Amino acid sequence: MIPVITMIGGGAVGALLATFVLTGSDVNVEASTLKDVPEMTTPDLMTADLGNDAPAALALNATASDPLDEIADGAEADEEITVAAYVAPAAEAIEETTKTVSVNKGDTLMTVLTRAGVDRSESHEAITALNEIFDPRSLKVGQDITLYFGNAEDTESRDSAAPSLIRVALNEDVDRQLAAVRTPGAGFTPQETILELDKKMTRAGGVIDSSLFLSAAQAGIPTRVIVDMIRIFSYDVDFQREIQPGDSFEVYFERFADENGNILKDGSIVWASMTLSGKTITLYRFKTTDDGIVDYYDEKGQSVRKSLMRTPIDGARLTSKFGKRKHPVLGYTKMHRGADFGARTGTPIMAAGNGVVEFAGANGGYGNYVRIRHNDTYKTAYAHMSKFGKGIRKGVQVKQGQIIGYVGTTGRSTGPHLHYEVHKNGTQINPLSVKLPAGRKLEGKMLSAFNATKGKIEKEVASADMETRLVAKLKD
Repeated sequence: MIPVITMIGGGAVGALLATFVLTGSDVNVEASTLKDVPEMTTPDLMTADLGNDAPAALALNATASDPLDEIADGAEADEEITVAAYVAPAAEAIEETTKTVSVNKGDTLMTVLTRAGVDRSESHEAITALNEIFDPRSLKVGQDITLYFGNAEDTESRDSAAPSLIRVALNEDVDRQLAAVRTPGAGFTPQETILELDKKMTRAGGVIDSSLFLSAAQAGIPTRVIVDMIRIFSYDVDFQREIQPGDSFEVYFERFADENGNILKDGSIVWASMTLSGKTITLYRFKTTDDGIVDYYDEKGQSVRKSLMRTPIDGARLTSKFGKRKHPVLGYTKMHRGADFGARTGTPIMAAGNGVVEFAGANGGYGNYVRIRHNDTYKTAYAHMSKFGKGIRKGVQVKQGQIIGYVGTTGRSTGPHLHYEVHKNGTQINPLSVKLPAGRKLEGKMLSAFNATKGKIEKEVASADMETRLVAKLKD
């Protein structure tokens, strides 16, 4: 008899609520009727055997916007009504861990990832995605790569499986962040973030004591800017014979800072000037709109660019000219088919022009040797290096001014120096007397546009404070 009454009572309450919800009728529900329904928590609803009271219990589990709220509002103030709302169980959070690894000499992305514990298949997928936005050959020794691992969402899989790689992140530059991110059902996808930096123009200069490189470094000018300055002046300036103590230089260049003013990156030289034995040479950065090429021009609109730089090294002294001489090692007179520049071990050696590396390796008496083919007519060769520049090997394209090696004393050599050769149609010629074709001469509307840009730059330089010692350092 009791089960029957229970069923009837449960059904009555359920029917009453259903009638209210479906018809919107004004139904006066006694508070005592609602009070008799037991409060049920979410786990109770998920596991309890509600029996015939299920309709009433489930009907009372509604959201705040449910008509049950209106029923509660109509109840007597001294009666407390408890409505248990059903909430779906939350998914278990993924447990994420991170690991930062540094690139060692000779490492590839694959070796870095597998050394960190990533299996080869996941590594391959992530690297394939990164390759869309990153050249893996530009990986630098000491560069940090951050790996993010996540466990499976369900407890059973998480307990039995090793953490999966979900993200690989690295900074390609201070303002360019790259990542390969795992997307559910789609493998890894590339992600690129460009940070906005504030451009700050800087004017700096000094007096040359021994070499432009050392004097500029003492003035706090960044190495990259010094190398660029040497490169743009090297077409017309012989740094071994024309630089004298007391000569001076100035440079106006870009620097990029974060929101706190910390210098993060150095940019391009916009203007540069050198005064050599009382004669001033001034160069301006200008982009020609007809071909989109950025180059440096003198005050008359003549490009400084030539097919080959006159000297591919700074801070060196000419120790042996082209021609016959008594060989310092062999002891007899021998034709010297290049020019020797004495310099400290480790001094950077630059490619004299654009071209393709034809040879890079040990070459008998030449020691560590690089030969570059610039065109069908000219090649240049560099010998006795202590080591090669990053990525320099046979078949690699190089740009004029790019560091291809460092001064050393390998092979038949009595001390650290660069032996430099220029080959014309397969025959070595005097590097110091070779006549090189001049670059572009601006005319007409392009010259007018250059003159307008030149005037603007000159006003900026004149209004900028000249620093003789930069104190702003790149942020670590």
